[in-house]
Amino acid sequence: MKITRRRVLQGSAAAGGALVARAVLPRPLQTLVATGTPAPTAPAREEWVPTLCWIGKQDCGILARRIGGRVVKLEGHPAHPRNRGTLCPKGVAQIMALYDPYRVRTPLIRTNEKGVPGRWRVASWDDALDLVAARIKEARARGPQRVLWQKGRSKAEAFYDEAFVKATGALKMGHGAYCSDAGYRACEYTIGPTGVLHPDFRHTRYLLAWGWNLTNAGGNKLCWITWPQQLLAARERGLKVVVIDPRLRGAGPFADEWLPIRPATDLALALAFCHLLIRQGTIDRDYLTRHTNGPFLVQEDGYFLRAADGKAQVWDARTNRARPYDAPGTSPVLDGEFTVNGVRVKTAFRVFSEHVRRYTPEWAAEVCGVPADQIVRIAAELGEQARIGSTIVIDGLVLPYRPVAIHAYHVSQQELGFQAVRAMLLVMMLVGSIEAVGGQRIDFTWKVHRNFTALDEIVIKDPPYNVYLKDSPYFPINSALPGMAAKVMLDPQRYGVRELPDVLLVHMTNPAVAYADSPTLAAAYRKFKFVTVLDPWLSRTADLFADVVLPTATLEKYEGPSRVTDQYTDACERIGVLYGPGGYLDRLNEALHLKEPYRLPLARKPTVREIFDRWAKAEGIAEGVAYFERHGVKGKGPIPARAYYGTAADPPFDGIRHRLYGESLLRYRHQMQARGVAELYWRDYTPLPTWRRPTMDGSPPAYDLYLVSYKLIEFKQSRASQIPLLAELAPRQWVEIHPATARARGIADGDEVWVESHHALTGETRRVKAVARYPQGIRPDVVGMPHHFGEVARDPWAAGQGPTQNVLFFTGEGYVSNTQDQAFHVKVRVYRA
Repeated sequence: MKITRRRVLQGSAAAGGALVARAVLPRPLQTLVATGTPAPTAPAREEWVPTLCWIGKQDCGILARRIGGRVVKLEGHPAHPRNRGTLCPKGVAQIMALYDPYRVRTPLIRTNEKGVPGRWRVASWDDALDLVAARIKEARARGPQRVLWQKGRSKAEAFYDEAFVKATGALKMGHGAYCSDAGYRACEYTIGPTGVLHPDFRHTRYLLAWGWNLTNAGGNKLCWITWPQQLLAARERGLKVVVIDPRLRGAGPFADEWLPIRPATDLALALAFCHLLIRQGTIDRDYLTRHTNGPFLVQEDGYFLRAADGKAQVWDARTNRARPYDAPGTSPVLDGEFTVNGVRVKTAFRVFSEHVRRYTPEWAAEVCGVPADQIVRIAAELGEQARIGSTIVIDGLVLPYRPVAIHAYHVSQQELGFQAVRAMLLVMMLVGSIEAVGGQRIDFTWKVHRNFTALDEIVIKDPPYNVYLKDSPYFPINSALPGMAAKVMLDPQRYGVRELPDVLLVHMTNPAVAYADSPTLAAAYRKFKFVTVLDPWLSRTADLFADVVLPTATLEKYEGPSRVTDQYTDACERIGVLYGPGGYLDRLNEALHLKEPYRLPLARKPTVREIFDRWAKAEGIAEGVAYFERHGVKGKGPIPARAYYGTAADPPFDGIRHRLYGESLLRYRHQMQARGVAELYWRDYTPLPTWRRPTMDGSPPAYDLYLVSYKLIEFKQSRASQIPLLAELAPRQWVEIHPATARARGIADGDEVWVESHHALTGETRRVKAVARYPQGIRPDVVGMPHHFGEVARDPWAAGQGPTQNVLFFTGEGYVSNTQDQAFHVKVRVYRA
């Protein structure tokens, strides 16, 4: 049995997107896109040109129907293994993005002060790149860490997020901390692969859809099309779905039951499930003993008992004494308490079992606001459906069969997100579902990420720290949160930061509306000496804060300027970092994994097409980039089970031990305490996930509602709501409020209301106005606002959209997790405007 590959060659986007425009579109269309003037008349000949989606993250294949040199329709590419000939509304609507008259078509240079809507002069590419390069050179001359690259949605990240950043010595700041980085770090640290949580849909029989919108969401590295298709196929095979979410959202008839959990209490529920699975005895002892650190002996101080060589020890049932865990012939005991040289020790599994005893279903019912009997029943079904001990044959291999899993992604956007996802993983570890057939997946092939080791070996250093506090005692596990960097920009002395970046480059993202706590971001952006924004539109961020705007492309090619196809090589040449060892070309060889004879020469500037041609040939495609120009995509074929499942690796899981017990988290906690940082930084660095009340619950009783944010399938982040075909689907911001809650406040469906948030630590309040909507599928103590509004760009279709809900969220202490990830929860009150 083969498993169909659901991903294509890394960089196969070059086929339709990352190539230069002339390789993908005819010259008349390039002219139209670049200048906005009508193209010369061309014969009315129909052609189909392959490209890929520029909005979504799974690079859906697109065929552009071109008649007489003009694109008239977009359709899904049937040869693409992910979307298989289909497109979502965002994909279809991109034709309007292609021809949008309000796109930025030439570089712009600001002529007025920043912080207000811009006045601009049109500049040539030479003038704009000369100015940007000069400012970067000046910043680099002042010292390291003076240039900051704000990463956005990447499509050809080897060119900029890797090669450009490394060649220029820029600090790279991600945007994933506004997405699901807490979940990524939890999985990398606990299990090994990078990603969050998703099921093995082909074989899963019981699914906890934990904060995942069944029918209107993407998820772990994939977009909206793939997951619902796999969900429906699994439902036809008998999959049972339990939705765990304050909002029912699009689950409807596709779910078997709904557990309307109170926001930010997911950790408590997961711990209760762990309690019940152990109490029921539905645990996979073989997996826990052989593949986790559950048998490791823990001393009373919380650290592992180690041998003279530093290796953790286990209790050996054969010799009845402590031995290194990997000593030949050792038979570890999973659950027990022993005395070694007069020291009392317990197995990590025993410590964990005792730890979760307090987390009873009755306790969880009170915390989570759901019935205790429902929690008990779901845990019982989970244990039963796990079929512990069963096997299945895949590709001739006998593998564990544990058809239960969790799908969770953006649920990690909470103050306790890292430990909440760790606790979800512990649920799956208890039943042996990790990387089993039908069980818990993290990535799409089995691969241990470098962070499995790196996050266990962090060295906390003394100041000074960089702008996002890497290696600091504030956030040892660090997702480079832009919001926290903004706090540092405003008060560097507080965090031991001596040098701030002078130059900011913002690439394909819109922090002024898309990032939580937009007022703090705005204040910080005023402190940069020079800001360059790379974007197809005059985004809100560009309009308020950019000194220079460099236009980028949409689907006519991937994320480069419309006419200057060698933007990064040109810029690096001007900066003086293009050639030679360590230069941009050298870094690009590294990022694209180019070996001889396909490596780029370090003393000659190549064309963009040459770069992609070398890459394609290095991937074994003799025809080179011409293959992609004609076909658009090339799949690699089915993934063999041995590469797909961690349990099928040789040895299983590549021999690593999954971290049931996070000893290094305790070590970081003690080092943070020794450096005198406040408790709110170190309190969640615990070796086992430990419940506490979220900070927001300290707001006064008048703020009696939880605000949650959610995404709409119509849009993508804050870079699509100005596209007319999409804006018509959801033209204005709103707030969802339960009818009973609304009526008690005298609020009718359609009324304008104020939503006012409260900072539980500082007492600060903020408010925005929105229209009330009455859904039934939401908890009475919860209100919800979609993410994508706030007049995202200077475009008539973005005007009047209403506010971004990101004004209401707070960043920094109390609202940022111990891994420097942003919480999208806050307490609010709602009243008529």
